[in-house]
Amino acid sequence: MSVQTLYTAATGMEAMETKLDVIANNLANINTTGFKKDRANFEDLLYRTEVYPGVQDANQTPTAVGTQVGLGVRVTSTQTDHSQGTLQQTGRELDLAIQGKGFLRVLDPSSQQTMYTRAGNLDINANGQLVIGSAQVGRLLDPPITIPQDATAIQINANGEVMTRVPGQVELANQGQLQMAQFINPDGLLKVGENMYLQTDASGQEQVANPGDQGLGTLRQGNLEASNVQPVQELIDLITTQRAFELNSQAVQAGDQIMQNITNLRRF
Repeated sequence: MSVQTLYTAATGMEAMETKLDVIANNLANINTTGFKKDRANFEDLLYRTEVYPGVQDANQTPTAVGTQVGLGVRVTSTQTDHSQGTLQQTGRELDLAIQGKGFLRVLDPSSQQTMYTRAGNLDINANGQLVIGSAQVGRLLDPPITIPQDATAIQINANGEVMTRVPGQVELANQGQLQMAQFINPDGLLKVGENMYLQTDASGQEQVANPGDQGLGTLRQGNLEASNVQPVQELIDLITTQRAFELNSQAVQAGDQIMQNITNLRRF
């Protein structure tokens, strides 16, 4: 059935188009701090079964195989690769990189929801509070930490303790404790853009602890975690996906050619 060929090949083209979208997003975010690459997963669709495996033949002997024709493919999901990105040294005292598992907790001012991020490019707002560096929304770290206005140095150790030095004091003063969260299923987090994730029923409840505790990673001051996108692998996937799209389009052309030949039979 040449008509079925058109529909089956069309599902392949549509699936490859989605995969191309995923690859394009990975490449577009190759320099995004804390970005985690995605991949598209596929599954085959229903089958048109003409002969069931095991049906008895003329000699009452069960057949070893049957006759089934597949009806195409579809995208089942996109999965996020949460593997560690390369740490890039910046030397900036408000830059933090997470080495290991976990997310920084931040509070969205509009929805009052707790959000999660791997991007550690922090800044200080007009009230002296630590926020995620963004030109759009000032999201406070949760729990909030305030830096004295006259602080001459900020030190954040691997366990998340925030220390500052002010004029006239020899010892560092403790200004608060950074906390992190982890999830039993980080793939279930909802991506909402701006390097942020939201908790869902699929991710499970957050497990909050200090950096370095309960399996959480530690913090590296003066560093940022780069995207874990591997350009060479993405380019290979891009080429193979493009070729797969072209093969499906050729199947459409072949099916169309067969239909045209059948239509032309009436002329003979």
